[in-house]
Amino acid sequence: MSPKQNAALAQTESLQSLGVGRSLTPAVIPDYLHNTYWWAYLHPRAVHIFERQWLVNLILWGNFAKLRDAALQEMGEEINGRVLQVACVYGDFTEHLVRRLGPQGSVDVIDVAPIQIKNLQSKLSKPQRVNALLQDSSDLHFEDGSHDSVVVFFLLHEQPADVRRKTIAEALRVTKPGGKLVFVDYHKPVAASPFRYLMVPVLTTLEPFAMDMWNGEIVDWLPTDVKISKVDKQTYFGGLYQKVVITR
Repeated sequence: MSPKQNAALAQTESLQSLGVGRSLTPAVIPDYLHNTYWWAYLHPRAVHIFERQWLVNLILWGNFAKLRDAALQEMGEEINGRVLQVACVYGDFTEHLVRRLGPQGSVDVIDVAPIQIKNLQSKLSKPQRVNALLQDSSDLHFEDGSHDSVVVFFLLHEQPADVRRKTIAEALRVTKPGGKLVFVDYHKPVAASPFRYLMVPVLTTLEPFAMDMWNGEIVDWLPTDVKISKVDKQTYFGGLYQKVVITR
């Protein structure tokens, strides 16, 4: 059986083992995910390899906690609204999000891969506080303005441009007026940064869509028919990473 066939089998097995109360209708896994990222997110060994805090921190050159906290701080020290996390994240991102939930706070996490939903539920200290749903980020099954805030942490660079545009449009659609949409992702480093040159072969080899984040701005992919109140952008680590906060 080929690695990609193993990955497909893992999706079926993970779907069958998800607990009661979760969304059990599988979304169709996109071709780009099957073809490009099967080794990182779909293969049965992927979780065992990448679900290590030290490794995800290393992949981000020691910046995971800083970027995680920068994203979460946009939602406040205590979160009492409804939050949507678009895509599961290796590491303790969701755990720290849950820790900020107040008495009236709730969090939905969507992902298109059943194995990622299963992994999320298994690693959380309070999984009952997370509503984990099998959904495609480019076709969310939520009503307009359903969430007080939405966070998209290192997802856009993994998507081809057409899917990225749909993901951003859907994330904006489900963000209520006055709410925040928070993106954290790659960004083109400043000329003096050695990572401007070191990361090119890494990204072009392993992340074929990531250079879009260097050559364009997140606001370039915003839908034209959605009213935006405010856009804030901040860069980190010599410009290699960015946080963009859009207020509806």
